[in-house]
Amino acid sequence: MNRAGLARTFQNIRLFREMSVIENLLVAQHMQVNRNLVAGILNTRGYRKAENQALDRAFYWLEVVDLVDCANRLAGTLSYGQQRRLEIARAMCTGPEMICLDEPAAGLNPAETHALSRIIRFLRQHHGITVLLIEHDMGMVMEISDHIIVLDRGDVIARGAPQEIQSNISVIAAYLGADEEEIAV
Repeated sequence: MNRAGLARTFQNIRLFREMSVIENLLVAQHMQVNRNLVAGILNTRGYRKAENQALDRAFYWLEVVDLVDCANRLAGTLSYGQQRRLEIARAMCTGPEMICLDEPAAGLNPAETHALSRIIRFLRQHHGITVLLIEHDMGMVMEISDHIIVLDRGDVIARGAPQEIQSNISVIAAYLGADEEEIAV
């Protein structure tokens, strides 16, 4: 998946809880660091350079998700919202062109959701990352999305810009549990 330029986060957080925050980000970069055993044992210049680049990349993403101060803490000791942000940083350390975020706002309070929205906008605006967002927080979806596809029981019922989706009778009916005829009245 990473070789194809894709990264993802999961609805249920999947971190290495007994590793530090920075170690979680370094592990994510194993494909980008020279994996030559001899180079590692001899600590060659190329190996050191790759290791330093991985560390720089990790700290860059920690800064983006506002977790630099937590770099040496165990991932399992972070708050739920911090763990969500760490997951995004870990995914970004793989250098994706596209990131799939599965319910990233689930369980977050409004302040954490706002911080998450800021991070997602940053990914798009400053790194050109395509974001596939699977989310039930409609306020967040409407705020950060350019194009929305709405599913109801696995079927596409609407697609378009946020303004179009907000006024779509099929979407309103699906989310309010009413018939389209009742809403159209």
